[in-house]
Amino acid sequence: MKVRLAKSAGFCMGVRRAMKIVLEELNKRRSGPLYTLGPLIHNNQVLDLLAAKGVRTVDDPSGIDSGEVVIRAHGIGPEKRRAIRRAGLSIIDATCPRVARVHALVRSYTRKGYAAVIVGDRNHPEVQGIMGYSEGPVHVVEEARDVSRLPPMEPVFAVAQTTQDRASFQEITKLLQERFPGIRIFNTICDATRERQQEVRVLAGQVDGMVVVGGYHSGNTRRLAQVSRNAGVPTFHVETEKDLDRERLANMQVIGITAGASTPNWMIKNVAREIEAIRSRRESSVIRGLRRTFKFLLLSNLLAAGGAFSLSFAAATLSLRHAGPAFPMLTFLYIYAMHVLNRFLDKGASAYNDPERAAFLKKHRGLLVISGIAAGIGGLVLAFHIGMAPFLVLSAVTLLGIFYSLPLVPEKYRERVSYAKIKDIPGSRGLSESLAWVTVITVLPLLEEKAIVWPAALTAFLAVLLISYVRSVLFDIFQEQGDLIVGTETLPIMLGKKKTLSLLRGILLCAGGVLIASPLAGFSSPFSYVMLIPLAGEALCLLAHEREWLYPGIMQEALVEANFYLAGLLAFLWQALP
Repeated sequence: MKVRLAKSAGFCMGVRRAMKIVLEELNKRRSGPLYTLGPLIHNNQVLDLLAAKGVRTVDDPSGIDSGEVVIRAHGIGPEKRRAIRRAGLSIIDATCPRVARVHALVRSYTRKGYAAVIVGDRNHPEVQGIMGYSEGPVHVVEEARDVSRLPPMEPVFAVAQTTQDRASFQEITKLLQERFPGIRIFNTICDATRERQQEVRVLAGQVDGMVVVGGYHSGNTRRLAQVSRNAGVPTFHVETEKDLDRERLANMQVIGITAGASTPNWMIKNVAREIEAIRSRRESSVIRGLRRTFKFLLLSNLLAAGGAFSLSFAAATLSLRHAGPAFPMLTFLYIYAMHVLNRFLDKGASAYNDPERAAFLKKHRGLLVISGIAAGIGGLVLAFHIGMAPFLVLSAVTLLGIFYSLPLVPEKYRERVSYAKIKDIPGSRGLSESLAWVTVITVLPLLEEKAIVWPAALTAFLAVLLISYVRSVLFDIFQEQGDLIVGTETLPIMLGKKKTLSLLRGILLCAGGVLIASPLAGFSSPFSYVMLIPLAGEALCLLAHEREWLYPGIMQEALVEANFYLAGLLAFLWQALP
């Protein structure tokens, strides 16, 4: 059995924006509830999470004495806005920009004397909000037969609920054109909605069954499920992995997964993980064993540590040092220890970013903690054996790594300071991790090197720093949703995903410039050109995420780590050349 995950599955732009607005507001508030006018999104699990963080849902703001009210992505009519302000409440507007465009169209054309027709669900809050912007006659058409019931009117224009089914809209607008020949039609269905529905139609022809993840009361999720059923494929609408029909799915060869616009990534991953578990029972023992081994290496952080080992070997070659095994092994032990221990010290976002890893950590907690401590001690012992200077520097870096996730301020004073932990400093995670990598990989070996080629060493330092920083921040992008929920201000949350990706492209260009210029200036060997290959691989991973060629998860993470193994392999081959 194979699993095909729709690229467009999960939060749409409007829901993602609304969630970000609310979570950022929560993370900077010291006290007091935050109100949303109606449920922020149609997903019970997310609403429960927000409620636990102090978000209260109200249908009527008149009962609120003071505070701030969030207008959700669906938007509201102008009269409700005025009522909120008359009550002395502040408004935080999270209306989806695409919904706001429909508001503007309705207001503009009804002012010109046009009668409005809205194609959508009359009882949906988005449609009710759109109706509030009409300054003239407004009619709602839910299905094709409603067109014949419309009164004679002229001039007329039509808009669509942004989550309307495209095929249904086309059918209705065709009838509207026949009934009102001069009608102006605006297809205001959100691009994300069209893409999701079209992707489901295409995916339906490639799978034996389709699983649609999302709230049972979510209109756009129900439409996705209906589009799938209309395409003739067995369809399962589930809210969580607990709702899966495992018996029926086990009899299918290929399963497609998509999700509504209100479905967070961690719920999609949970469902995908459960379906993969069903699939694994149908595989041969060899394939199943290989798959489990690969997942163990990745989830336990052994794969990341191996990548650091390989990069250390490449950095030695780049800096014209002898590429012995001692310092790469030291790097492996340190990186493994810090990755494992910090996973347990700072596990708040893991349940949302990567539920599979969170479950893995819980299951193997004892083994991982013991092996992490053993690796840390082993690294210090090896550093002491190499020399006192590497031992002292590694000890300092290890302490910094441990204290990264630990509170540095007594509990009674934490509310008075903005940053009680190093990790609380905005953007610190990616920078701290890359500095640790570059220190262990390029600085420690220099402490015992008798004849340092400084230009080559500087080239290696800059290349490792920039490459490892891109790796760390790219993982921050993968984890943005969970980090936002727990209040970790990573670079993507501070700058936004688009600006962060642009920054990473610039950093990769700088790294490429360093690797190209260094041999030309006589600073390093031509191996610097060879290092452009894994650099290009990292750029390809960046592009794959930006273009949504792969859904963020184990495979995308593994491809990023593969570039470091490639660097080590190229260094080994370079050293083997006569």
